[in-house]
Amino acid sequence: MRELITVRVFHQPVMVKEVINGLWVRPGGRYIDCTIGEGGHSLAILEASLPGGQLLGIDLDSRALASAKERLSPYKDSFLLRKAGFSQLEEVVLEHNYAPVHGILFDLGLSSLQLGSEGRGMSFQRDEPLDMRFDLEQELTAMEVVNGYSQEELASVISRYGEEPRARQIAEAIVNHRPVHTTGELAYIVQSAGSRSPRRINPATRTFQAIRMEVNRELENLSEGLHQAVNLLGYTARLVVISYHSLEDRLVKLFLRQESSDCICPPGLPRCVCGHKAVLKLISKKVITPSLGEVQANPRSRSARLRIAEHI
Repeated sequence: MRELITVRVFHQPVMVKEVINGLWVRPGGRYIDCTIGEGGHSLAILEASLPGGQLLGIDLDSRALASAKERLSPYKDSFLLRKAGFSQLEEVVLEHNYAPVHGILFDLGLSSLQLGSEGRGMSFQRDEPLDMRFDLEQELTAMEVVNGYSQEELASVISRYGEEPRARQIAEAIVNHRPVHTTGELAYIVQSAGSRSPRRINPATRTFQAIRMEVNRELENLSEGLHQAVNLLGYTARLVVISYHSLEDRLVKLFLRQESSDCICPPGLPRCVCGHKAVLKLISKKVITPSLGEVQANPRSRSARLRIAEHI
């Protein structure tokens, strides 16, 4: 009888070639992957930076770090992994004397590990406790947001982070059905409230996205991380960001536009009074999207948007 061999299947990273080109990965370079996940992009970066390349990988998810460590094991002397979020980027880098660097990557998508892990409550595909935390050690969970926020606060979160036009009706329905304990209950309540979404998208998608973003302070942490990243880049070093929905991409676009401009004064002023100086140069003025072939091979990549800037 043949022995069954289990082959570990890792998350497939998006736009790997575009990331390597965007970061301008070179032999002996020093790089940071701010969302290492299961290490797909990091593996490609280490391979492209041979000989002598180094990588610092950070993530809030301990399970992701363990998975990345396994995946990157052939390069065990070339990488360093730390549990941290975007807002702790500068702290981690200074602690390990890892600056300046040649490139920094932010991949803002959820990995298959996060979506597929039982008990995380990231998806409505399974009926699980409301959690949604990237960092399982933090206190705030989706349970507290759904059951503890006022109706007005819930509506604001769902509208702002989910761009849901029926945010008020959904918030009212949630409050009327409290306590809500599981993802299945929440999805049913949202669907019953008459949420409208584009075809093939579950009506609960926007609400789940909004609550997850609130739990993890995703936009606030991203903004802090981007500002810190600029301070860590060496001359001509590259910043690459992959976003997956309009709120993230808008924040990234506005940040890059501001940091690549010598003046950010409001329009109409007779002369510049801000004193702002550009620290970045846009490498891709137009957003970069996955190829048709990649989208067909990996449908999850279809919403990815990649932007590149260079430190000056």
